[in-house]
Amino acid sequence: MFEAAEVGRSVSKKEYERIEPDLQLRLLEAQREAAAAGIPVILIVAGVEGAGKGGVVNRLHTWLDTRGIETSAFWDRTDEESERPPFWRFVRRLPPRGSMAIFFGSWYSEPIVERAFGELGSGRFEKRLDQIAAFERMLVADGALIVKLWFHLPRKEQRKRLKKKDDRTRMPFVRRFAKRYSAFQEASETAIRKTDQGECPWHIVEATDRRYRDLATGYMLLRALRQRLDAEEGVDEPVRHTEVAVPEVATASRTILDHVDLTQSLELDVYDRELAALQDKLSRLSWKAWEQGHTTVAVFEGWDAAGKGGAIRRVTRAIDARVYRVIQVAAPTDEELAHHYLWRFWRQLPRAGQIAIYDRSWYGRVLVERVEGLTQRDDWMRAYGEINDFEESLCENGITLMKFWLHVSPEEQLARFEERQRDPTKRWKITDEDWRNREKRGEYEVAVNEMVTRTSTSHAPWTIVAGEDKRFARAQVVRAFVDRLSEDL
Repeated sequence: MFEAAEVGRSVSKKEYERIEPDLQLRLLEAQREAAAAGIPVILIVAGVEGAGKGGVVNRLHTWLDTRGIETSAFWDRTDEESERPPFWRFVRRLPPRGSMAIFFGSWYSEPIVERAFGELGSGRFEKRLDQIAAFERMLVADGALIVKLWFHLPRKEQRKRLKKKDDRTRMPFVRRFAKRYSAFQEASETAIRKTDQGECPWHIVEATDRRYRDLATGYMLLRALRQRLDAEEGVDEPVRHTEVAVPEVATASRTILDHVDLTQSLELDVYDRELAALQDKLSRLSWKAWEQGHTTVAVFEGWDAAGKGGAIRRVTRAIDARVYRVIQVAAPTDEELAHHYLWRFWRQLPRAGQIAIYDRSWYGRVLVERVEGLTQRDDWMRAYGEINDFEESLCENGITLMKFWLHVSPEEQLARFEERQRDPTKRWKITDEDWRNREKRGEYEVAVNEMVTRTSTSHAPWTIVAGEDKRFARAQVVRAFVDRLSEDL
C-alpha cells in the first residue's frame, strides 16, 4: 500500500518558492468560503514517526488563518479521559461549524499502537476500526469534511533521521515505535484499508522530501475543500478547480510507474533457458495445488499492447488445460449491469484446486470507468474499499491471489500500435478505442497510481511488470507465479 509513497518525489527550493504564494492564497480563499458555508473541517495528521508531521502542522499554521483553527495533540489518555468511552476526548475537540480542527494524532493512534505492540488481537482491532468508520460516517452525515493524511517514510530514511539529535527524536516514544516499524506498517495498512471510505478517504503523502511533503499536504487540503464547496453549490463536475493537484515540477509528479526500470531485458538464449525451467516448476506446482484443493486467482491489467496476452499464454502453456480457465473481461452485459459490479466476478470464481486467470478484471471500476466518466466519483472512490474487502474474503478462504500490472512506456506502446496496424495478422488487435485510451494516458497514470496505492495490500500485493522487453516481462510473470505458489503451498 505504501509503495506509491517511496518513488522519490521532490521539489526544488526555487520551484517551492514560486508555487507557495499562490497555494497560500488559494488555501486562504477556500478556508474563508468554507467558514462562510458553515462547513466544519477535521484534518487528521497521522503517519510514520520521523515523517515531519509537526513540521506540516506548523506550515499549515503559517498558510491559514489561525483564528479559525484549533490544533489538538493527543497523547496518552488522562485519568479523566480513561474514565469515559474512547471517543469522548475527541468529541470534545470537534470543530464548530465554519471552523477547522487539526488533530495531531487521532482516534487511530491508540488502536494502531496497541496492535503493533501485540496488546490488541486482530478481532478486537478490526472491531475498533469498524467503530471508527461508523463514527466518521456520522460526522460526515452531519456535514463535516474529514481530510485524512498519512505521512509515509521508508524505514531507511526513518533510521537516517533518528540518528540526528534534536527535540523531535528525543521524544521517548519515537525510538520505541521505530523499533517496531514492520508491525506498525502492517497495523497501519489494515487501519487505512478498513477505513478508506468514499466520504472520507485516506491520502498517503510521501514525506521524504520536506518541500514536496508540505506542498502535497496543501494541495490535498485545497482539493478537498474545493470539491466540498462545489458540492455545496450543486456543481456535479468541479470544472473551476479540476487542476487542484500538486504541480508537475521537478520530480513532484512522479507516480509508482515512474519507479519501474523499463531497461531490464533478457537475451533470447537466457530467456529460453529460464522460461523452460520456470514453466516446468509451474507445471508441477499447478498439479500439487490441484491435489491439495488449493485455488489460485490471477488478475492481469496493464496498458493496451503491454503484452498481457503473451504473458498469460506463457503461464497457461505450463498448466494442464483441465486445471485452468482464462476469463476475458469485456464491457458488462445487460444482465451484469442489473447487479452490483462485483457480481459477475463472484460468479466466475474457480472451484478448489483450479486456476482462474482474469484478462482485465474488477479494477475496471477504478480505471476505465473512472477515467471515461462512466461511474460517479463517489462510486469509484467507494470501490477501493469494496475491492479490498472482496479480495480479503478470497484470501481468507485460502485462495492465492496474484495481481499484475504490465507497464510499457508511451513510446513503446506507440511502436506496438503502429506495428499492429502494419501487420495484417495483428491488425484486429488495434481499435479506435485503443487510440482514444492512449490520448488519456496521463489520466490513466493518475488512476493506476491511486489504484496501486489503495489496493496493494499485504495479502494481495500488486506486481508491476517491466514490459518494455517482452521476454523479460513474460519470465517475470511466470517467476511470480512460481514464487507465490511455492510460498503458499
